Amino acid sequence: MNVTISPGPLHGTVHAIASKSVAHRILICSAFADRETILDCPETNDDIEATASCLRSLGATVIRTQTGYRVIPAEAIPQKALLHCGESGSTLRFLLPVAGALGVEATFRLAGRLPQRPLSPLWEEMERMGCTLSRPTEDTLLCRGKLRPGDYRIDPGISSQFVSGLLFAMALTEGSSRLTLYGKAESQPYIAMTRDALSRFGVRTEDYAVTENHHLVSPGTVKVEGDWSNAAFFLAAKALGNDLTVTNLNPGSAQGDRAVVDVLESLNAFSRIDAADIPDLVPVLAVAAGAKSGAEFRNIRRLRLKESDRVESVCAMIRSLGGRAESTENTLTVYPTGYSGGTVDSAGDHRIAMSAAIAATVATGPVTVLEAQCVRKSYPDFWNVYQQLGGKL
Repeated sequence: MNVTISPGPLHGTVHAIASKSVAHRILICSAFADRETILDCPETNDDIEATASCLRSLGATVIRTQTGYRVIPAEAIPQKALLHCGESGSTLRFLLPVAGALGVEATFRLAGRLPQRPLSPLWEEMERMGCTLSRPTEDTLLCRGKLRPGDYRIDPGISSQFVSGLLFAMALTEGSSRLTLYGKAESQPYIAMTRDALSRFGVRTEDYAVTENHHLVSPGTVKVEGDWSNAAFFLAAKALGNDLTVTNLNPGSAQGDRAVVDVLESLNAFSRIDAADIPDLVPVLAVAAGAKSGAEFRNIRRLRLKESDRVESVCAMIRSLGGRAESTENTLTVYPTGYSGGTVDSAGDHRIAMSAAIAATVATGPVTVLEAQCVRKSYPDFWNVYQQLGGKL
């Protein structure tokens, strides 16, 4: 599906959708807790549904309701399971160690760019601690064996999701375990979100240790808070002069992307932004920078490993819209040129598609977004909401 947007402002109120990052984590904890959990999570998307599907394959009952999910923990863990991850990196990287902790012979089915996204050093650490991993085909991953308790070590520099996956595994492994991080830890807020989710279910992870006497205890009902990552698109539109109000956001959230408010304020002058902890914000912040005073984004190397090579995708988007951007291996610089409109290849990346839509609100000519349906990965209702706010599709 391609979408063409005529220039024009947005106005109205946006209710931030439920956080994808939080929902993944609460679903996983719920699936292996001591009793049923109700998730207040009105919105879903392809990535959340991938995690729900995989948890069903691991023995849990996950029922979609009008207001969220009802999760009945797994009573019997299957010996073998087929897990369809779709294009969700979170689903794969969280549940691969979980399957290892449960001792399930698990085949993970991968789609889109997910087969090319890195699994090292998680792969090597899981094999060191008792599992055997292999790639039977390009789009499948097979996990055999069972993780043992003990001392885990991981470099979180490639992805904080490796740390989260191991923390979930440690909570499900009998006996005491400790996780040591070495190298530069980026995206620390995402690790904090995992620890917060585990703590809601009674598992404490001080110093990345899980003691022997632990089990997941359901809190009964959990409200999944609003998503700062997806709200960032409309917050950026507001910063560009659109008359918008965004509700359902927790300013004290563990979500690192709440930093978007401060970063947007900094764009009133040329800014140098460390993106190490906010990689998902870079596409829309880059769009905002090009319409304001420009910016240099540092520590963006990991963006090359996302649903697209986001460094190149962002540069291509801005150039396609009449702006100017350039990159090095670890920096992205956007110049304050404004936008004349044009055609943006989303590269199947939801954050590129939604960022282009925000650029259209301040462009002087129409903006066409190719593969616009990719927003289903995180925000299926995005185009409807955009139209309700006055966007001209």
